[in-house]
Amino acid sequence: MTTIIVRNGNVEKALRVLKRKQKKDGIMQELKDRQYYQKPSEKKRLAKKRGIARWKKEQAKREQML
Repeated sequence: MTTIIVRNGNVEKALRVLKRKQKKDGIMQELKDRQYYQKPSEKKRLAKKRGIARWKKEQAKREQML
């Protein structure tokens, strides 16, 4: 269970924190994935596509550090 503390009545900031935590945990993506049936081949293709995007992002970050 995720707990978010609202400080000084700032609900907007608390919502942003909640959304960030959910995105990090992958909760919303899992809900979207479960909403419709995906064939196993589609799941595999999407996983490979996400892995490639993640790898490219890491490579770009490494290039900037040099």
